[in-house]
Amino acid sequence: MRTVNTFGIQFIIRPDKLKNGKAPIYARITVNREIIHFALKQWIDPECWDARRGSGKGKAEATKSINNGLDQVRLALCNCYQQLQLKGKLITPDAIKDAFFGTDSEEPNTLSRLVEYHNEQAKHELEWSTLKHYFVTQRYLVKFLEKKHRKRNVLLQEINYKFIADFETFLRTHSPVDHQKSMNNNGVMKHLIRLRKMTTLAIKLEWISNDPFRNYKIRHEKVDKDFLTAYELEAIEKKKLTLERLAIVRDVFVFSCYTGLAYVDVTNLKAVHIVQGLDGEAWIKIYRQKTKILVNVPLLPKAKELIVRYLNHYRSSELDVIFPVFSNQKVNSYLKEIADLSGVKKNLTFHIARHTFATTVTLSNGVPIETVSKMLGHTKIATTQIYARVLEHKISEDMALLRRKLSK
Repeated sequence: MRTVNTFGIQFIIRPDKLKNGKAPIYARITVNREIIHFALKQWIDPECWDARRGSGKGKAEATKSINNGLDQVRLALCNCYQQLQLKGKLITPDAIKDAFFGTDSEEPNTLSRLVEYHNEQAKHELEWSTLKHYFVTQRYLVKFLEKKHRKRNVLLQEINYKFIADFETFLRTHSPVDHQKSMNNNGVMKHLIRLRKMTTLAIKLEWISNDPFRNYKIRHEKVDKDFLTAYELEAIEKKKLTLERLAIVRDVFVFSCYTGLAYVDVTNLKAVHIVQGLDGEAWIKIYRQKTKILVNVPLLPKAKELIVRYLNHYRSSELDVIFPVFSNQKVNSYLKEIADLSGVKKNLTFHIARHTFATTVTLSNGVPIETVSKMLGHTKIATTQIYARVLEHKISEDMALLRRKLSK
């Protein structure tokens, strides 16, 4: 939607449509050179019409009555124009006419309407694991509006730089009831990125004309992704676990450490996804559920061993998958137990397995970052560079090699 620069109202007559010697009066609305005419169901003698003023001339009572009616129409059209502005709607001559005649039944463009529209559209594009975060952002927006503005909704036109800055402050200072910690910087930024995505959608829909995020900068803090060292990974692999649920979760986690597959992709893994590569070795070929990108991962010996172990497991056979399935919440809860039993002093989550594959298993063993990026299913090398740490033992090995070269 472009900014409205001109708005005009004129009244004209149509002498070509005379009826009983009188011409019908029409309203002409102009918005940015777009024009529309509509009849007002009023008639006047062409001799009594002042074309320059757009009104009746003379002091006859009939003429005064017509002019009073035209004044009321002008005022009503101006009010319609102002209401459309306040509601953040696209202003056109047709929109003003519809509002004037009461045929404009469309609800105002508000933040809640935008969020609901976005989420409805996103159902067909995003996985639930991603979409649910938008519902969390929506809840925070409602809490913010209730606290800051004492209402649950605002017009899109009211969202500006100050609104965004105030929402950021609210997120940083908000104390959640269900957990102790306040939101960190990157958590705050994720909510603002989701809001920005929705306001960008509003611009595309022509519900607003200006980008409220134009002068706002998303500020991420670099955070080291946690991963397991080779020693910690070995401790978890070799730990004797008597409880079957812990043993299964440990094995699925270790499998991810050697393949880089995300939790949802491991749970979706079937025998048909294990194929023979060009090198004659076994490979995993599966589309990532999150991005729909095909990943190709050659199977390392440990991963092969785990597939053979679980291929005919009674729990996975029923679901036609390789590994038994637990909910993500239960898996992460069980991993805390496994970490304690294995002596690993880290907050173990399933996603750490993916980080471990990228850092400890591949990059630190000399696998090029481009290859790792392909196996992780990343579309940009920059995404993989988050994992590209240089570990101490790798530095030691590289410097030892340099010493040998220099000594010669």
